[in-house]
Amino acid sequence: MSGAPRTMLSFVVGAGRFNCRVAGIALRDGRVLTCREDEDDWVMLPGGRVEMGEPSAAALAREIAEELDCTAEIGPLVYTVENFFDRAGERFHEIGLYYRIILPDTFPYRPRGVCFDTEDEGHRLRFEWVKTEPAALRRIALRPNWLGGRLGELPAAAQHLVMHE
Repeated sequence: MSGAPRTMLSFVVGAGRFNCRVAGIALRDGRVLTCREDEDDWVMLPGGRVEMGEPSAAALAREIAEELDCTAEIGPLVYTVENFFDRAGERFHEIGLYYRIILPDTFPYRPRGVCFDTEDEGHRLRFEWVKTEPAALRRIALRPNWLGGRLGELPAAAQHLVMHE
């Protein structure tokens, strides 16, 4: 894809937006790596939008390299999700692909507080390891909402979900 224009799979359709997002589930010591963008009052898993013509696992590897400045081992697909939600007055139809990832041992780990702080595409990104307990993930407003209750024990086989938030 080098040299070709980058086209993110995120576009307006009528009164809504279609979005194709890929995210990584990085776990250590009962904690999951989360990302806060700018001053958002919610967090998400690291990842981003898939580009046109890009396989989802390659998109996740690219996003991790861009955001975390490291190479992750992209593991198995855990969830495919058709998620319907509103954000900032916009109606979203999002296809989400969630993979288990393993970060290198050299990636910072702190059980409390920000472990990695960077900028990507003009946004400040702060990463933090948070307990996978649903109450802890609710306190930090992990998005999408359905994810918080599913990180403590990941399924043995990929699951397909349809969620209306």
